[in-house]
Amino acid sequence: MELAAQLQGVIDSSALITFIVSMVPVIELRGAIPIGVGLGMSPLAALGVSIVGNLVPVPFIILFIRKIFRWMRRHMPRLEKLVSRMEEKAEKHKDLVTKWEFLGLLILVAIPLPGTGAWTGALVAALMDLRLKKSFPAIFTGVVIAGLIVTGITYGFVNLFS
Repeated sequence: MELAAQLQGVIDSSALITFIVSMVPVIELRGAIPIGVGLGMSPLAALGVSIVGNLVPVPFIILFIRKIFRWMRRHMPRLEKLVSRMEEKAEKHKDLVTKWEFLGLLILVAIPLPGTGAWTGALVAALMDLRLKKSFPAIFTGVVIAGLIVTGITYGFVNLFS
């Protein structure tokens, strides 16, 4: 909530803060939904804004991350370890997506635990050379499921639509 409080001093919109936080890797919508509700949004509104924000980076990751990694290796050799770690992280999840394809990518994104989510799913899709047209629907569905799980566990499934 400290990040949200700092942002609220600069940006006077709960929805915009929630949207921005949901785009941040690792935090994604898992952290953005509670922040949005904490800033006064309804759980359903925070869920919707977080889903949209979480999906914004996905096409850019899928389309450009390999080129960005190549550029980083060429022009910023000190970041080689970071790039290698990110590639290794994606490699750990590759078998799930190779075996189950659409469903595997959906599951990878839908389980709201550290090391999973839209960023990881998009990275895996990019490094496996999956096309955006094929991977985005799985990631989209996984993000919606993850958002429903986070919101349901945090605020109660019964209270979600009240």
